[in-house]
Amino acid sequence: MSESLPMFPLSTVLFPGVTVPLHVFEDRYRALVHHLLRVDDPAQRIFGSVAIREGYEVGDHGSQSLYRVGVVLQLTEVEVQDDGTFQIVAVGRERMAIDDLDGSGEFAVASFHEVPDEPVPVPGELLDRARATFTAYRAAVAELRGDVFSGALPRDPEYLSWTLAALAPLPMAERQSLLEASDVATRLELVTQMLREELRAMNVIPSLPAIEVARTAWSPN
Repeated sequence: MSESLPMFPLSTVLFPGVTVPLHVFEDRYRALVHHLLRVDDPAQRIFGSVAIREGYEVGDHGSQSLYRVGVVLQLTEVEVQDDGTFQIVAVGRERMAIDDLDGSGEFAVASFHEVPDEPVPVPGELLDRARATFTAYRAAVAELRGDVFSGALPRDPEYLSWTLAALAPLPMAERQSLLEASDVATRLELVTQMLREELRAMNVIPSLPAIEVARTAWSPN
């Protein structure tokens, strides 16, 4: 059964567990924040975000400009600016998929359903390989730029898969493929392969990675 959720499309792919700061200045998204602030229970101040496909703007293209799978976000911090805009912080919760999108109101509203990971076993050697690959990638980046990462990796396989997906400096389509992976093991396999490809590229052209490391912070909330 579908539920309804106000939507805030972004030009990036977010993941469960990611903490994202946003500057809210467009009228429709300011209206969305006002709507959320009228919700008494802070835990229910939730909205959805899906990525805007590269080469599109939402505008006249409507729903075709959006990926279908995204995340449910919870508003956690709000700062009102003098000009009426907002600085907000939101935390990614569960994965969701849009069933239908209605853009006729003050802000877009989607009917959606949650998309949990399929329950499959995660081999210990896969966890070890994923951790080792990221550690090697982190060391290679540190030689070029200093250590841009901080903190220890999560021990929980699901949180680890989302953390590596969020930290991997990948194009939007590849980040979306990680978000849409059917289960934890598949996601870890994919992100490990992608990080290995980044490492190979860095060995050939030391100035790489060309794509800036994602600046969203990860938090296991």
